Amino acid sequence: MSVPLSTTTEALTVPEVMRALRLSRFKVYDLIRSRQLKSIKIGRCRRVPADALRTFIDHQLEEAA
Repeated sequence: MSVPLSTTTEALTVPEVMRALRLSRFKVYDLIRSRQLKSIKIGRCRRVPADALRTFIDHQLEEAA
């Protein structure tokens, strides 16, 4: 199972991550706060690298197996 991401997208906004994972804003920030989902901060903007999202999903799939 793969999350459809544009190959030109290097870093995702929190709303994009929310849509990709179908989670609330609170839950996405909770995953970032708990360091389960890696992110970077540029000024006041929070971005999640596309690779970090894929890694998070892969890790969740491994734990579920």
